[in-house]
Amino acid sequence: MTIFSLNKRFWHSILFLLILLCSGINYQQTLADAIDTKDRQLVELVQAKYGSRAARRVIDWRLLIHRALSEKWSHKQILDATNNFFNRLIYIEDVQLWGKSNYWASPVEFLGAGGGDCKSFSIAKYFTLREMGISDESLRLIYVKAVRFNRFHMVVADYATPTSMPVILDNIDPVIKPANLRTDLVPVYSFNGSHLWLMKAKGQGQLAGSSDRLSLWSDLQTRINAQNMNKPILNLDN
Repeated sequence: MTIFSLNKRFWHSILFLLILLCSGINYQQTLADAIDTKDRQLVELVQAKYGSRAARRVIDWRLLIHRALSEKWSHKQILDATNNFFNRLIYIEDVQLWGKSNYWASPVEFLGAGGGDCKSFSIAKYFTLREMGISDESLRLIYVKAVRFNRFHMVVADYATPTSMPVILDNIDPVIKPANLRTDLVPVYSFNGSHLWLMKAKGQGQLAGSSDRLSLWSDLQTRINAQNMNKPILNLDN
């Protein structure tokens, strides 16, 4: 698909959206009509599983990705928009939301629930950045020790080049900063879709094999590929 056709489809969708808005037709149905068939099917699944507010969040997410691709956003625009979009959601511990001490929610489950813990924020950002065209080699999910809270935490790192200082996307500190300015975070290990690294500093770390060694990561990918969505034990939309 060419950039021209992406732009054309995006602006046709926006025009269609405006026409329907002016005609007073249901807003959520209107938004759903502005995305493609595959995304509409996903929204229908989310609507049935989690309800209308969750469906609206998924529509907004899909429109964000379509807009980034059709308007050819810069790398910085993509990072800022993705970080801001997900940081609006509610922070809540896994045991309260999912009834488990450690659960890695998919982006759709995170949006469906309307909240999650640091892993949910980071995983959703990682997969969204990948969809927007950021390469897997540029990204890492980093497990850190958050010194201020004396607890483990997860963030997303983006490397402009393989040897450059990464910038950190985080739900604790919403401002994207270089890793050397995040002295409140001590890296433990990192991974992406291909590899797992043991971290010794704010940089690259030591390669420790395939990310498939992480069972929760493998379980998450299986769930995403099968479009399986678990339902939380707590409804944050009530």
